[in-house]
Amino acid sequence: MRNLSFSIGRGDIFVIMGGSGCGKSTLLKVLIGLKAPAEGEVLINGQNLWQLSEAARQAILRRTGMLYQSGALWSSLTLAENVALPLQQYTALSAAEISDLVSFKLSLVGLSGFEQFYPSEISGGMRKRAGLARAMALDPEILFFDEPSAGLDPVSAHLLDELILELRDSLDATIVIVTHELPSIFAIGTNSVFLDVTKRTMTATGSPVELLETSDDPELITFLTRGQGRGQFDGEQL
Repeated sequence: MRNLSFSIGRGDIFVIMGGSGCGKSTLLKVLIGLKAPAEGEVLINGQNLWQLSEAARQAILRRTGMLYQSGALWSSLTLAENVALPLQQYTALSAAEISDLVSFKLSLVGLSGFEQFYPSEISGGMRKRAGLARAMALDPEILFFDEPSAGLDPVSAHLLDELILELRDSLDATIVIVTHELPSIFAIGTNSVFLDVTKRTMTATGSPVELLETSDDPELITFLTRGQGRGQFDGEQL
């Protein structure tokens, strides 16, 4: 991907979308500080992430949270212990304070009472929610999601979408999501960028719903309508 230029507003649910192999996950790695861009800048609150010292960059990144596609929970730790890890590492809170916060974060994602369960003892959807509780542990300003609905049944995926909306509103957080799931894109996306795998650049940015209504880009329309074309596509099918 080359010549990418887009802005993510505070409070956005920003979708990075495009077909397989277009560079969505690579772009996410650049945004979360795991991979430096070959060229250009990544600005967070006006600060260039990749021109800061390592200590300054880590200070900024501690104000972000990341939900990985698999949840990435430690299998040998309980849900409570997983969520407690960042609090133990990056805060001076007492054990009692951490325990109270862990219970609160798990309750936010509907897992109150599951503190002592291990990841292997709960469903895939619950593991995603536990991973989200851990991502929220440090009250981040920005939450990043990598294919949050991957591997979930439609009902669980819909419930996760609703949870993301609730968290955005209650935490006043900005959310960046990598996904190719059209139901999620249209249900929760307020802003987006489309990466075209053949042109190796972005070809559109804006609200997914508005892009579907106004764009003349055939690749984007094909992606947003599952190949049916705008004239044949019924959004209620989602």
